[in-house]
Amino acid sequence: MSNDTSERDDLFDDANGDLAVGDLEAAIEKYRKCVELDPEFFDGWHALGMALMKADQIKPAIGAALQATTLCPNDQLAWTALSQMYVQDGQIAEAEAAKQNATVLGIGGKIVKD
Repeated sequence: MSNDTSERDDLFDDANGDLAVGDLEAAIEKYRKCVELDPEFFDGWHALGMALMKADQIKPAIGAALQATTLCPNDQLAWTALSQMYVQDGQIAEAEAAKQNATVLGIGGKIVKD
């Protein structure tokens, strides 16, 4: 495990702790640092999106969620979260498309073939 990965994981754990006690700003800042250290870190992008959504920063939340679904296109939770964000932003067609992807995965299908 490289120092970057170790630092990323420590930051991620700290951010999760901040989120648990309701300090959204601190959590968002740390999740952002995680994905700066490791742009391929799915859990960081997914958590960042969820924290941004809780903080009513919907446009940046959608951006983070799109990055998460790009990294792991077969992750059902990522598509479900993206659908919720689109609904909050009033993008109903996009929300329906994301929900459809989540449903396909929920019944055992794949969005992107391995």
